[in-house]
Amino acid sequence: MSLFRKLFLSKSKSDKEEDQKDEPRSKYMPEPELPTDENFVYHFKNNGGKFLYCQDQKEVQEIFKEILNENDWNNTDCCCFDDHLKQNFKNFNLNYTTSGEASFFLSTCEYLIGNTGALLISSNQIKEKKLAEIPHNFIIVAATSQLVNTIGEGLRGIKSKSKNRIPSNITTIKTFEDKKESDFMSYGSTSKNVYLLLLEDL
Repeated sequence: MSLFRKLFLSKSKSDKEEDQKDEPRSKYMPEPELPTDENFVYHFKNNGGKFLYCQDQKEVQEIFKEILNENDWNNTDCCCFDDHLKQNFKNFNLNYTTSGEASFFLSTCEYLIGNTGALLISSNQIKEKKLAEIPHNFIIVAATSQLVNTIGEGLRGIKSKSKNRIPSNITTIKTFEDKKESDFMSYGSTSKNVYLLLLEDL
């Protein structure tokens, strides 16, 4: 069974543009915008991320197992700061640690940014560590309710739900593969190998 069998079934941006070529269209009409979820998936995959859609918690567990098997991460160290995730995946033989030398990093995120395909994270996920101090391989567990259009919406969401104490170390990850040195947009960023398990909760 292929690990990526659950890739989003929606058409890609290029496919939609191909379909629209057949339709008469005024040159003054603005370009149609994709829904937030499709926009995010398009950009996330274009950035090199591995996207896996999950209908329920059972499917999250199944796909998590597939990822471990395909990467030979069973019986290895897993960097994780989230007690809820440790409990959720307690049936897997993993040694939870806070070391950057672990095989992979297991975490949630704050928001998924539609217009860039980036993951918005904070000290709630990575404490006060720099991205370079976190393992190269990420498994992120998120929900469809965390999808927003822009980073501004995500920052407002963090502020709204953290009225008592706004988290620090807020940053985005959007480079999910090694880029050529000539790629100006990714200059200075830390690339990560990212698997995103997106749970349907709406």
